[in-house]
Amino acid sequence: MCGLARLQAFAWLALLAAGVVAALPARESGGIRGFFPARAVKERELEKSFQQSPTPGRARLDVWALTSEPHVAGTPEDYRTAQFVLEQFRLAGLDAEIVEYEVLLSMPREVKVDLVAPVARPGPTPEGGWKPDGKLADARAIMAYNSYSPSGDVTAEVVYANYGVPEDYEDLRDMGIDVAGKIVLVRYGKCFRGVKTYVAERQGAAGVLIFSDPADDGYRQGDPYPKGPWRPATGVQRGSILYLTEYAGDPLTPGVAATKNAKRLAMKDAPTLPRIPTTPVSYDDATPILENLSGPVAPNSWQGALPFTYHVGPGTSKVHLKLDMDFRTRPIWNVMARIPGATHPDEWVILGNHRDSWVYGAVDPVSGTAPLLAVGRGFGQLLKQGWRPQRTIILGSWDAEEFGLIGSTEWVEDHADELSQNAVAYLNMDSGVAGSYFGASAVPSLSRLIREVADEVKDPATGRSVHTVWAAEGAKIRRGNGIPYAVLNTTLSAESSGARVGSLGSGSDYTPFLQHGGVPALDVSFGGPYGVYHSIYDSFDWMQKFGDPQFTYSVAAAQIFGLLALRLSEADLLPFDFADYADALQTHVEELEKELKQEPRVNFEAVHASLAKFTESAKTLGAELARASAHGALSAKQTEETNRALIDVERAFLIERGLPGRPWFRHAFYAPGVYTGYSAVIFPGVREAAGRKDWTAASRELDQVRDAIDRGTRVLNRAIASLIGPERRR
Repeated sequence: MCGLARLQAFAWLALLAAGVVAALPARESGGIRGFFPARAVKERELEKSFQQSPTPGRARLDVWALTSEPHVAGTPEDYRTAQFVLEQFRLAGLDAEIVEYEVLLSMPREVKVDLVAPVARPGPTPEGGWKPDGKLADARAIMAYNSYSPSGDVTAEVVYANYGVPEDYEDLRDMGIDVAGKIVLVRYGKCFRGVKTYVAERQGAAGVLIFSDPADDGYRQGDPYPKGPWRPATGVQRGSILYLTEYAGDPLTPGVAATKNAKRLAMKDAPTLPRIPTTPVSYDDATPILENLSGPVAPNSWQGALPFTYHVGPGTSKVHLKLDMDFRTRPIWNVMARIPGATHPDEWVILGNHRDSWVYGAVDPVSGTAPLLAVGRGFGQLLKQGWRPQRTIILGSWDAEEFGLIGSTEWVEDHADELSQNAVAYLNMDSGVAGSYFGASAVPSLSRLIREVADEVKDPATGRSVHTVWAAEGAKIRRGNGIPYAVLNTTLSAESSGARVGSLGSGSDYTPFLQHGGVPALDVSFGGPYGVYHSIYDSFDWMQKFGDPQFTYSVAAAQIFGLLALRLSEADLLPFDFADYADALQTHVEELEKELKQEPRVNFEAVHASLAKFTESAKTLGAELARASAHGALSAKQTEETNRALIDVERAFLIERGLPGRPWFRHAFYAPGVYTGYSAVIFPGVREAAGRKDWTAASRELDQVRDAIDRGTRVLNRAIASLIGPERRR
């Protein structure tokens, strides 16, 4: 190292110790975090070569091919997409295979939603109205339904219950309205659709209709498709109503892989299966039901965009709901590709995207499958140039995600012991591109890595880095302008501040990795105004008109996805940042303490003491990692022991017995909320006990949080001891 370089390195270490450099992109620090100086140069060359591989033309072809026919999980069309992905991986030179599981899936035989009073109107109305290339008329397009709804035949009065969350039923009770024996009409939004059925079931409802209000993703937001990107009158959001806050995956094989000979629960004993009939409807079909409701006027916050005043009922609308569902164990097909690591084959970096869709799925999920294929091809080209990753890279094309995160969950449960030992991180991309607004969620230790990688990729529209544009968009959200509604509800958060990385809740394939297996995880995508979610209109035509007309954001998504994998697979010292984790935990603890400040029986002193030790260790570790990266003077044993400890930190946050009442979820800090389903609940055990006002249980769960922090501190200290070596320890 020359004298100037040495001075720069020492200056950087001083800044890092002062907490300054942590906020700077990697290139401003003069190297790549986690890489020894000599290998940082090679990594730059490798990343430059990889970034030249994805092209808009190839992305367009992939999206076109994968949206050429409907491909619901478990169908012959779905199997053809598995063969397509397998072929693309193998053409790229990757070792790939199809892995089959046998899982419970439900398909609709008949769906009837007839308004029988005060007027007769048969339903539902089929999706349609515009057929650019004949695809929307494809007879294989599955009728709109909610998977895992039981069959049923109910005729009853209707009650409108807004979004169908518990607070809405409390408001109905305050109005003197009981939903027992009624069909409840609720609108999409605020929570996972399965939560709506779960809550209605507990309230004694006879059935549920879920509609898409134009206030949420229709003409209130902008022009409906085909003129604009928003939901048209006949558009219906399909989707699973499995009770995923109990556990993810196949309903009949919780905790174990759904292989051919797996022991299965009887359907009547499966706690994630709903018990009351539920189906989605368009706002075209919801209109006459709502329009004819009597009873009290709905509160202002319940009013939607349909051109009349909403009442809650019951009366005079009465509906005949008849569902005939075909429940059957069916095969699903994950496609797995593996690139063995040259020096650390037992350390796995895993990338994944689900492949199945409700109809054509141009955004959800094909816009994420195309980048996954681009990453596979890019890595294949590097392999042909003589590259071998330091760590093993696994690419997963998951099946049956739409039914309940099934393909990924079964694979995780199938490889639980190996993942516990080997998994470095899981990188997820679901709906990869629906516009130009970048967003990310992750465990806090990976937040900095996402920002660093986003700084290396150009935003196609502006030529600036994705990181720069992302930070500017976060500022627009703070000011309340400039970002479409759909982005606020998908890729970005209304609380965003600059390039903010959100917390992982549920709703995609990172769930089994992080919340069951303790594998650090992240989720990245580009969002935008997207109103055709889970409908027949989520097609190649929609993508070409509104989502990514030039398919350049598909290229950017592939570049980010691939660079994240390269950084993690090639780093000398894994680029986790536990100072960020400490900061996040500090914020979370302060927020929880503020919420519970009126309850003296929940004492936070021990948690604060543990968190202070964790924070001190995290800062010390960060400084030691920076020192080691700058000098590159660690022995092979030191490097191996340090990385082993860095991998183990997230595992330390798992609670062996799991969360009370839902033991499949084992992370002490993050889980989907029982009444949200999608968004994360932080410190779920404590908050759920507090929600029941069970303060003894809340204190016990807070002890679990403290114990998890203490376990994490011990692992951080193990990493520090590995870095400083016996000489400095003396």
